[in-house]
Amino acid sequence: MTTSPSPTLYPDAEGIAQAAALLRAGQLVAFPTETVYGLGADACNGEAVAAIYAAKGRPSFNPLIVHLPSVQAAQRYVVWTDDADRLAQAFWPGPLTLVLPLREGHGLSSLVTAGLSTLALRVPEKASAQALLEAFGAPVAAPSANPSGKISPTTARHVLDGLGNKIAAVLDDGPCSVGVESTIVGLDGAPALLRAGGLPLEALEAALGAPLALKTTPDGSTDITAPGQLQSHYAPKAPLRMNADAPRPGEVFLGFGPMACDETLSESGDLHEAAARLFDLLHKLDARGQPIAVAPVPTHGLGRAINDRLARAAAPRPNDPGPT
Repeated sequence: MTTSPSPTLYPDAEGIAQAAALLRAGQLVAFPTETVYGLGADACNGEAVAAIYAAKGRPSFNPLIVHLPSVQAAQRYVVWTDDADRLAQAFWPGPLTLVLPLREGHGLSSLVTAGLSTLALRVPEKASAQALLEAFGAPVAAPSANPSGKISPTTARHVLDGLGNKIAAVLDDGPCSVGVESTIVGLDGAPALLRAGGLPLEALEAALGAPLALKTTPDGSTDITAPGQLQSHYAPKAPLRMNADAPRPGEVFLGFGPMACDETLSESGDLHEAAARLFDLLHKLDARGQPIAVAPVPTHGLGRAINDRLARAAAPRPNDPGPT
């Protein structure tokens, strides 16, 4: 960990090489994926992985996603299955995380899995992420590059605003195109949706040829099986109210579809646009210091992931007595 200002690197050959060198040195490097910016560390270096938890203030029972450059690289660390092969062939590289049993002799830090016998891993699509993973040549643990429980970052500026001098560098390759985290599918038993995300449920079920079990409602306990399952998560500082038809006095209003509002997820009602804009607009509205009301968002397709993030943002915070 460094106490100097976090330098910004760019996705040219020099910037990629510098970022990879910092990872080899056990430092934290934030980098973009198509979903959100990740806070990367060498997944085989326990001290480096511990620095992720320290920088984020992340609960130690919440596991991390490991990022790899290819299917072949991923297969070295987990027990591969036919279902994993179907999904990887259809959606990797892309916004899909698979949770599979750890392979013997995997060599990863135990902090990565938070003591579980499974590993969450994915192959990101963004070219600069691919270039960094190839240059580094080893698995990179990378949760979203923000303080734990806060709004996920979709630009390098979000990363620096949230983590400041707690990281060595951020690789700035512009805004993230998907804008919500990866969909997580558990494959250590019957295939199950563990977290809605940037890949719609319908696409996954079509690739598998069967329905997925739904296991996406957390109870806030330590029974966590995948990243992103804490009940209060992705939260702005201000209170957030979902499914609002109109703002109450003192609230700022985040709209969806054609309506009067302070900001809109998508004036045309496009869920892909809404997903890409969600975290950026929450950052923007949170900076006003007022409660946030959010208009109803449909629950099909990417709307599942958007509503999941909003529900976690609206959930009671630890030590928060709630409304009185």
